[in-house]
Amino acid sequence: MPRQRFTREDALSFHMYPSPGKFEIQATVPMMTQRDLSLAYSPGVAVPCEEIAANPELAYDYTNKGNLVAVISNGTAVLGLGNLGALGSKPVMEGKAVLFKRFADVNSIDIELDTEDVDAFCNAVRLMGPTFGGINLEDIKAPECFIIEQRLKEEMDIPVFHDDQHGTAVICAAGLINALHISDKKIEDVKIVLNGAGAAGIACIELLKRMGARHDNCVVCDTKGVIYQGRTDGMNQWKSAHAISTDLRSLEDAMVGADVFLGVSAKGAVTPAMVKSMAPNPVIFAMANPDPEITPEEAHEVREDAIVATGRSDYPNQVNNVLGFPYLFRGALDIHARAINDEMKIACAEALAALAREDVPDEVAMAYGRKLTFGRDYIIPTPFDPRLIHRVPNAVARAGMDTGVARRPIVDMEAYELQLKSRMDPTASILRSINARARAAQSRMIFAEGDDPRVLRAAVAYHRNGYGEALVVGREADVAAQLKSEGLGDAVDEITVVNAANTSHLETYKSFLYKRLQRSGFDSTDIHRLASRDRHVFAALMLAHDHGDALVTGATRKSAHVLDLINHVFDARAEDGAVGVTALLHKGRIVLIADTLVHEWPSDRDLAQIAIQAAKVARSLGLEPRVAFVSFSTFGYPVSERAEKMHQAPKVLDKMDVDFEYEGEMTVDVALNTRAQENYPFSRLTGPANILVVPARHSASISVKLMQEMAGATVIGPILTGVDKPIQILPTVSSVNDIMNMAVLAASKIG
Repeated sequence: MPRQRFTREDALSFHMYPSPGKFEIQATVPMMTQRDLSLAYSPGVAVPCEEIAANPELAYDYTNKGNLVAVISNGTAVLGLGNLGALGSKPVMEGKAVLFKRFADVNSIDIELDTEDVDAFCNAVRLMGPTFGGINLEDIKAPECFIIEQRLKEEMDIPVFHDDQHGTAVICAAGLINALHISDKKIEDVKIVLNGAGAAGIACIELLKRMGARHDNCVVCDTKGVIYQGRTDGMNQWKSAHAISTDLRSLEDAMVGADVFLGVSAKGAVTPAMVKSMAPNPVIFAMANPDPEITPEEAHEVREDAIVATGRSDYPNQVNNVLGFPYLFRGALDIHARAINDEMKIACAEALAALAREDVPDEVAMAYGRKLTFGRDYIIPTPFDPRLIHRVPNAVARAGMDTGVARRPIVDMEAYELQLKSRMDPTASILRSINARARAAQSRMIFAEGDDPRVLRAAVAYHRNGYGEALVVGREADVAAQLKSEGLGDAVDEITVVNAANTSHLETYKSFLYKRLQRSGFDSTDIHRLASRDRHVFAALMLAHDHGDALVTGATRKSAHVLDLINHVFDARAEDGAVGVTALLHKGRIVLIADTLVHEWPSDRDLAQIAIQAAKVARSLGLEPRVAFVSFSTFGYPVSERAEKMHQAPKVLDKMDVDFEYEGEMTVDVALNTRAQENYPFSRLTGPANILVVPARHSASISVKLMQEMAGATVIGPILTGVDKPIQILPTVSSVNDIMNMAVLAASKIG
């Protein structure tokens, strides 16, 4: 899979827009009336204050403490960049906060402490203890990180977890469990070599020893070689704890006959010769970032039997901390834990390992563009496996309760698992699936409007993000000048500019177009003008002749006009079965609205066909379709001629033997609100509808734009479906990001 590229400007823009930073705070209670204010603040707030003062445990009931984690750093070891200081670390800490929310629905806030003094740091964190349910330490250099974490664990009664140490250790342990399973080896028997005796390395080896690895079988190396008993150079108390009695002095010596290599060091630290000297079925976890100690290609060239993991997402078996820390804290918070202990970390590792051995859901395979099966190239689950949220915290919580660190043990674990499942935001996994499918497809994307700077920026982004080749319709000189004016002069060689003058296929295109349009009032002059001068038609002709794989257009012309031009080349009219479906994503819910592009005033039969096409789109997004034909009336009341076709459309579907739920006519609240649905027990819908088929295109437009402007919903589409090739038509108000997202949608062949 190709590596993604982005410029410094891309990264800075991402962090600046739509507002500086990566998250904001929103109220969870109404704040509209005087009564609301009285309850939220004075005098109503005094009541829970008094209750908590009398019983501190009630803070978990009346405040957000129980679902709030602080991500704290002093910036002394930021990523691989070194000591950037407290303020320099803030973008990383904000990023960690949003990962907590995205993967485990844990609220998190970043705190950057401007001190390198251990006492001052510990005092500051300890004094903030009442605010939080847990502390995640991040990017603090060794050895201070060991001292800080140990002191805070002793002084605080909430979980304190240094993710750079233990997050890597947990995922490493999970992968090793499965690698040894495949190799038919036992952890107590294997020889393990660790290279890199910093925070992560020490944590890895300590956790593996807790899991059964023998002290004398573990050889730890740093930049000065093997850590052996009696060595004094470059030693500290944490390294000394792992010194062994041995004659080995170098990493090269240690690797001879080793079963397992763990690398948390530097690029190129391991040579092919070292790998060749290892025991049969060697396990190599080369976790240095951004480049591993040895690449999987280099390792497999000398040892086909090797099981290799890295820290990189573009190789199999990524050791990714996001598989651990969100779920460890989720389980710990839910039992109001006093700490995250080794038993909880081991439970997390074992749950991850067990998950990788199970059949992988189709939605995960679809997202990654390939079938994932337990084996040498799949020993660790993917970060976007939807089962993580309800499997890993469950195991962590059980371990916490069994070891006595739970303040409030969970009584009904089955109910807890259901609660965890409800925390998963389906919109995030669907967006991830679309992006992963597009990246796997590597589609040659045709951008029809190469004279628009937004389109050019989107085309460059499409290529740099690793989705495939960007084909831009335009004049070479104009495109180059426009890119230069946008500060992207270096990108001119990254895209392919295509036009009627530089293609060798123009006569083929014209012949094809003439055969389609000669009986529709077009003569040869008209055909030449359309094929050679109209970029929308030219782009569609490229697509029709497989000179590109998908097309995005419409940023500069009204969608109805662009659709008419597309119809010169493709059958994309209402009578041809084309339908426009728009996806609305809002507060974890996804609702598709149809038709938002093609049908002006559909009949009952048209509505039935729209439902069928929308159901296909839903399934391609990983949703099980539930269709509601919506109107201002519900099941015949009030009676209106305007609602009649919505009443009849389900009856049309009754005769068509479709394989999805549908019902109607009904108002939107009945379609989407389960409590409102209880008033109609005869309804065939088993839950809230996720597809709303609306009476006309104007009502679809009103609905979408109202949700977008008033509710802040994310809008994807309209998605054009029912056409032979992937074509997506943009609104004229599209931003660069909108255009790129629609290109990704076209590449993933949704619908």
